[in-house]
Amino acid sequence: MTKIKLLEVRSELGAGTRGSSMGPDALRVACLNKGSDYFRRYNSVVVPDLNYALFDKNLFEHARHIDAIYTVQKSIASAVEQTLRFGEFPLVLSGDHSSANATIAGIKAVYPNKTLGVIWIDAHADIHSPYTTPSGNVHGMPLAAALGEDNRPCQRNQPDADTEFFWRRLQNLSEPGPKLRPEHLVYVAVRDTEEEEDALIDRLGIKWIRVPEIQEKGTRQLAREIYEHLRFCDLVYISFDVDSLDASFSRGTGTPVADGLYLSEGENLCQDLLENERVVCFEMGEINPTLDRENTMAENAFNILEKATDAIERGLRMREVLSNVR
Repeated sequence: MTKIKLLEVRSELGAGTRGSSMGPDALRVACLNKGSDYFRRYNSVVVPDLNYALFDKNLFEHARHIDAIYTVQKSIASAVEQTLRFGEFPLVLSGDHSSANATIAGIKAVYPNKTLGVIWIDAHADIHSPYTTPSGNVHGMPLAAALGEDNRPCQRNQPDADTEFFWRRLQNLSEPGPKLRPEHLVYVAVRDTEEEEDALIDRLGIKWIRVPEIQEKGTRQLAREIYEHLRFCDLVYISFDVDSLDASFSRGTGTPVADGLYLSEGENLCQDLLENERVVCFEMGEINPTLDRENTMAENAFNILEKATDAIERGLRMREVLSNVR
């Protein structure tokens, strides 16, 4: 039976608000308060972070701390790759969302000839590049890195040569070239985007499922439609940013956005998507307990995490059954 391994990524170098490095620990507190044995059931590995670089002067206006982020992402990609090569399922608990580029790179390092689908459950599209970013925060760039996309037609910034150097390194992490094709990316609950992102999403024809459609059709029907859209993908990676939840449930995150998913919708969506046997990795990130005195966000996220993990277990059992049949 394939085992789940927790990869704890405490880097918050890519975020604009401090505190997401404590997200994995906030989940542990929520686990203790609930009386759960979750963190005893699964082995975990802590990926080294370089958060001390936040005390250094930032030298990269259009991709803040990208030099340290590149070093961290190499470690994340290696941890994901090693976990998969050992026949285990990587469940990534991350600080800021820039880590997703490395997670994708680690998956592709193991399966270079397989087609990867990505289901991105988030309030934000995270498809900026140093050429288009309004903030310079790299947690808004992981999908542009994975797609190998600069979005030059919408360029607003002129990054310096050092920034471009490290940006190319992120785009070519683990192996050269894009790790993901636009038609194999599905946005779910995204609702806070900039003009440059909208133009790129439209140009690339990325599938975009908005919150009203989720509420109208229900999560089970949507899961079927998503997997039909990704029918040519051999593997699937699911990334869950807690700000996909409505702001009333997600104050403990750096960028809460109104009109998002209800808790029950977040739980059901993760369960319905993760039961699929093609899923090889799940990531949850952007919990920031410093913005949330009662740790409510982490408690909500932990409830989702527990149910999501149960669904992963069911998906892994289904994969084993299917492999035995074949």
